[in-house]
Amino acid sequence: MGTRISFKRPDGKTVEGYLAPSPTANAPGVVMIQEWWGLSEQITGLADRLAANGYDVLAPDLYSGTVVPYHDTESANREMTSLNFLDATDQTVRGAAQYLLKTSKKVGITGFCMGGAMSVIAAARVPEFACAVPFYGIPPEAAAGPADVKIPLQGHFANKDDWCTPAAVDAFEAGLKKAGKIYEIYRYDADHAFVNEQRAAVHDRKAAEEAWGRALAFFKKHLG
Repeated sequence: MGTRISFKRPDGKTVEGYLAPSPTANAPGVVMIQEWWGLSEQITGLADRLAANGYDVLAPDLYSGTVVPYHDTESANREMTSLNFLDATDQTVRGAAQYLLKTSKKVGITGFCMGGAMSVIAAARVPEFACAVPFYGIPPEAAAGPADVKIPLQGHFANKDDWCTPAAVDAFEAGLKKAGKIYEIYRYDADHAFVNEQRAAVHDRKAAEEAWGRALAFFKKHLG
């Protein structure tokens, strides 16, 4: 089990997040980015699970304590659209990476939905990261296009997704290939947010476990 901590952004501001430590000292680190609902128990649970697999995991609280109920998509959209994605990436997410690098030799990033898109932005803008594993999230090209990605990337996407659509995934993969990036793209016959076991309507256990296994292998390869 982890705990809430405070850490510094590069600009000196103090922010908070959920730190789930590995059972072993000086483990590799992973920054985990929330869905548009906020830093929910589902995300902290995934952080605990990843930590148990040998990683120090820090999930920044991008909404400063606000967690939106799953039924309230209007509020979730409001929180997400009010977030300055580039500031959150360049400052809060980078600060989380720098915090982990105090004890970790390498740090990766993963995220879900909104956090998946932010993981791609971080893969283009934050030099501390060694690899990225976004789940069903792609940012606008103005924020970060596939040619901007600077680190190995493994993406997990849903074929029944009407937000991060199959067409968008195809275009993103084509861009990575054209730019000669190191990447793996996986598609699942599932709905958006299929990893979220708290949302029974969309959770797909088989797809989630398959994606989780692939993510663990990718982190092992690039982080140790």
